[in-house]
Amino acid sequence: MEEQRDNIRLFEDKRIRTAWDAEMEEWYFSIVDIIAALTENPNPNTYWRVMKKRLKDEGNETVTNCNALKMTDADGKKRLTDVADTEQLLRIIQSIPSPKAEPFKMWLAQVGRERIEETIDPEQTIAVPLKPM
Repeated sequence: MEEQRDNIRLFEDKRIRTAWDAEMEEWYFSIVDIIAALTENPNPNTYWRVMKKRLKDEGNETVTNCNALKMTDADGKKRLTDVADTEQLLRIIQSIPSPKAEPFKMWLAQVGRERIEETIDPEQTIAVPLKPM
């Protein structure tokens, strides 16, 4: 992967770390952040570790194809984080029993649409002020 831009996106007031890969023109999302937002599990890292093992044992290739990127953690340090692109993420979400799955899929589509609009009209990105978190 070439240049990635770290970004924070919000889904229902939950912080989702994302990275844009300019070369692949693809968004990558922190899987642990997604799990935290969808399950509200107090330990999303453990949830992901158990889920990842179960999916691997079932022969699910989605987990095998996931990447790891250095992303800024809550403490401000860059740490290697499991990430998934949109297609992989949708497959992972199917394995998470959560009533928030459908709203999350809609949010994911909105993130993609915003990126397409930015590509079509780059000035739109400049004109929109950054929202403080």
